[in-house]
Amino acid sequence: MNGAEILVKCLEDLQVKRVAGYPGAAILPVFHALAGSGIAVTVNANEQAGAFCAAGMSRAGDQVGVTVVTSGPAITNTLTAVADCNADSIPLLVFAGQVPSGKLGTDEFQHINVSRVFAKAAKKVALISDASHIEEAVKDAWHFAKSGKPGPVVIDLPMDVQTAEGEYHGLDPKLFRHKYDDERHLGENQCRRFFDLLQGAKRPLLYIGGGLNNQKASDRIRRFNDLFAIPSINSLMGKGILDESRDTSLGMLGMFGTPYANTAIQETDLFIGMGVRWDDRVRQRVGEKGLEADIAYIDINPEKVQEVRVTRAPKFTFIGDAGTALDDLLSWAEKNPMKLEIGEWQERVRNLKKETPLNFNRAAAAIQQAEVMEILSGLLPEDVRIATGVGNHQMLAAQHLKIRRPKSFLTSGGFGVMGFALPIAVGACLADPSRTVLAIDGDASLRMNMGELHTIGAGNLPVKILLLNNYSAGMVRNIQTARYANCVIATEEGCRDVSFARIAAECGFAWTRRTEERSGLKADLEALLAAKGPALLEVVTDVEEAVYPVIAPGDGYQGMDLGPFMGGRKQENCSFAFFGAGRRHSVKE
Repeated sequence: MNGAEILVKCLEDLQVKRVAGYPGAAILPVFHALAGSGIAVTVNANEQAGAFCAAGMSRAGDQVGVTVVTSGPAITNTLTAVADCNADSIPLLVFAGQVPSGKLGTDEFQHINVSRVFAKAAKKVALISDASHIEEAVKDAWHFAKSGKPGPVVIDLPMDVQTAEGEYHGLDPKLFRHKYDDERHLGENQCRRFFDLLQGAKRPLLYIGGGLNNQKASDRIRRFNDLFAIPSINSLMGKGILDESRDTSLGMLGMFGTPYANTAIQETDLFIGMGVRWDDRVRQRVGEKGLEADIAYIDINPEKVQEVRVTRAPKFTFIGDAGTALDDLLSWAEKNPMKLEIGEWQERVRNLKKETPLNFNRAAAAIQQAEVMEILSGLLPEDVRIATGVGNHQMLAAQHLKIRRPKSFLTSGGFGVMGFALPIAVGACLADPSRTVLAIDGDASLRMNMGELHTIGAGNLPVKILLLNNYSAGMVRNIQTARYANCVIATEEGCRDVSFARIAAECGFAWTRRTEERSGLKADLEALLAAKGPALLEVVTDVEEAVYPVIAPGDGYQGMDLGPFMGGRKQENCSFAFFGAGRRHSVKE
């Protein structure tokens, strides 16, 4: 067998059913080997979309997404998707063609030093120099990508290595899985310390992140909270891990978090973070002046746990898999039954949701994106998978949509990539066509990977697209109007007569519609969700709309700006700045 055939045989051993990507001369031996296998190939509009499509398979399923591209500009086109997966801890395998080994380091056509380019963006980068090393490298990379803090692995394959004869040994993939088994568990004393903290708390708060975003871990945290009914908040990546329709689920924390989540964190006396990382979008303000919460923190990333130990002085920490830790805690709780006295706190968080509900400009002449999300939230089936782009629509979807299952809100969290929604939705649909897949995107974000309209239409994929078109890069425009005295430059589209619905129809979509009318909005959304095959609804929305609540950079949760339309309780004795300057809203409004 030649190197390319060994690679494909390894993918078959790993139960890969489909790869995404784009062919080119330096990777043709692998595509030729794929043609003789049982592995399907999805060809996307470009290599970035192919890598995101593969990442969509990882995000929606339990396997590692695989993308295959050629050398030079093709592999560099995947860089954004690789960095995105690294930021969000998503496993991914990227196989790239490369110039022949003897031409490495020269100015050969379409040559780039892949290891140097991807060194800080990927979990691992490998250059294979011998066809006999391919089997071990591929099977090891598969399990390494999934292990610990998951991430992307990039494998560089020179042309001569793909075509050279090598030896295939038929190594059992389980050998490599066991290499990365994480055997860390909580001991009896650690479990006792955790539950001593919990039982002593009057206002405990769970903070759930993407480290629990798989079915097994979701089942465990749900069992845990069935026992204790602790009010919960989540990161952007943690939506759906706990059922967000529960009355003690307060939704997303952070810069654009719900008012009740951002208030609850100010009142908790025990903040329990599981599978989360603190970053600037969740303000890193646990332990700030005025917050008296103890902290318990469980995460698999040792660097983050060590950082929290130094900066937050937590009362309890554990470096390890959060799902495994929950197994240990559940086992201890079953042997040592206990009851929490937190009835007043549970009632308090229920009232928070009533006192400061999400709201928007209901008197506006133009349709509000928040309005669309509010209506959509009541229409979504439980099994829906949402993929979002990046921008105002993303934050409004995170605020308003109640996600009930794990791995069902697919969004670019750490890296914030516009153009994310469509290729991720394609991957999610291919991973499980039985689930409803809805891509929610803005016009500026959608245009960055608009070629995937053709991928969806040509493949007759049952992907539904809700396009919220405000003719601008809305979030960036909001920042401009706030920070730069309403000076708007480069964030508004000059051409307003383009119909994305017509473009989708030309790409083979079975159902398309464009609306500017509020009166038929609910019926249009119902029709989109009921449509068969590729479907797109374009809703023209208000360019002036901004997302609230918001916390300006540098502020803590006490500086939350509720905006002009949120009713109920507001923060006392402070005025608020949207993105730090410009438009301000006093509590007196």
